[in-house]
Amino acid sequence: MKKFLPIIIIAVIVLGLYSWGKGFNNTAVNLKETATKTWANVESSYQRRNDLIGNLVKTVQGAADFEKGTLQAVIEARAKATSINIDPTNITPEQLAKFNEVQGGLSGALKSLLVTVERYPDLKANQNFLELQSQLEGTENRINVARDRFNEAVEPYNKHIKTFPNSLLAGILNFDELSYFKSEAGSEKAPDVNFDFK
Repeated sequence: MKKFLPIIIIAVIVLGLYSWGKGFNNTAVNLKETATKTWANVESSYQRRNDLIGNLVKTVQGAADFEKGTLQAVIEARAKATSINIDPTNITPEQLAKFNEVQGGLSGALKSLLVTVERYPDLKANQNFLELQSQLEGTENRINVARDRFNEAVEPYNKHIKTFPNSLLAGILNFDELSYFKSEAGSEKAPDVNFDFK
């Protein structure tokens, strides 16, 4: 019996290591899939906004005397925003920063468009425009909620792969840290609102 003791000890150690590795891997895969799905929901919310902007642009184009430069800025910003794609299984801070930059440009162009519309009473009272404006506001809220949920999904995954001894396996099995969605640079400052329409 004594000669089998080292084999039994080695077998128990190997079985324990296998069980730990399997548990780590399966948990990491599940958590990463949750984060990836949540990122898809963020992109879906942005896609909804892009689709609504197309309808908004068509509605506004029908208004006579509308500033074409403002409208063109929205169209160009929308084109840039739809050209950026992120691989949800390998989200880097650089990818998120670029994505955030183009989406911020679109948000700024859209705000400028909505402020300009204030000078056009006929357009402002147009039922299609009012409905689109309301849907855009709701979509912006959805985007904020989706980004928050993405960050909530990333947190347990990052904690799982960074805690010891899991961090040892994370490097071996290529489980890299996912980046959190961060606000645009300068968004911590209160916006300067000017109602001088002279």
